[in-house]
Amino acid sequence: MDVSILIISYNTRDLTLACLHSVYAETRDVEFEVIVLDNESNDGSADAIATVFPQARLIRPDANLGFARGNNLAAMSASGEFLLLLNPDTVILEGAVQRVVAFARAHPRAGIVGGRTYFGDMTLNPSSVHGRPTPWSLLCMGIGLSVLFRRSRLFDPESLGRWARDSKRDVDVVTGCFCLVRRDLWDRLGGYDESFFMYGEDTDLSIRAWKVGSSCLVCPEAKLIHYGGQSEKVRADKMIRLFRAKAQLLEKHWSRPTARFGVMMLKYWALTRTVGMGVARILNPAKRASYDAWSDIWRRRSEFADLRRKA
Repeated sequence: MDVSILIISYNTRDLTLACLHSVYAETRDVEFEVIVLDNESNDGSADAIATVFPQARLIRPDANLGFARGNNLAAMSASGEFLLLLNPDTVILEGAVQRVVAFARAHPRAGIVGGRTYFGDMTLNPSSVHGRPTPWSLLCMGIGLSVLFRRSRLFDPESLGRWARDSKRDVDVVTGCFCLVRRDLWDRLGGYDESFFMYGEDTDLSIRAWKVGSSCLVCPEAKLIHYGGQSEKVRADKMIRLFRAKAQLLEKHWSRPTARFGVMMLKYWALTRTVGMGVARILNPAKRASYDAWSDIWRRRSEFADLRRKA
């Protein structure tokens, strides 16, 4: 088996079906299997997948395992030389699966390979890869420079600047929306760290891969649509999960004093965004919803700022 494609679904029935259709329609010249784990969706996802795509292996746990644990469970039954972690809100384009597998074989030093993602309107979605968090990147976020100078290589370094993901390049992090991992590296790293329920596990995996001497690369010819954020649509809740995952990363990979600084910058990030949206709301009443969301995040900052709190 060349590649095992792992998809974790949660209340994204129609998107998951569209994703699976694109996988089977666009994947040729490689031997592959598809393993879908449905995280106890309540929208009929599992039954629809079983009916429309009986050739896919469907796992139905009796609880929501989260993204990290779900992928680890799915990987246990995978037999591919490579694992392709694929979000259900994606659409494979132009044979992306066989392209990324061929690319990985041509670049054996790369243990993890990502692709080039687009939004539904085919504009670039840069979230397929990003830089790792650093004290400087957190400072820029905390005091608002990363918003004022968005996509700046200096003041928004985690965005990797204005690079269009159109060239082969080493990157710090390949995100889990489309992430090809060599099976031997996955096993060596023990898969995802299950202390991350949702978000952050892909950054952690990439950092650990670099630490053991592997590298992360981008295959620009592997193209797909990634809509993003379809399983969690409440902005405040999503951002708090993202902030909490970021705090977990800092606690795991940084010294305690540096992690405390980073978490303080996360709080400042919430504060500066709240203040900024408050001003924007005065000038444009349509910004009221954004202001309310960021105000809620600021009020709930203890949910991500207390490193002793369980995720």
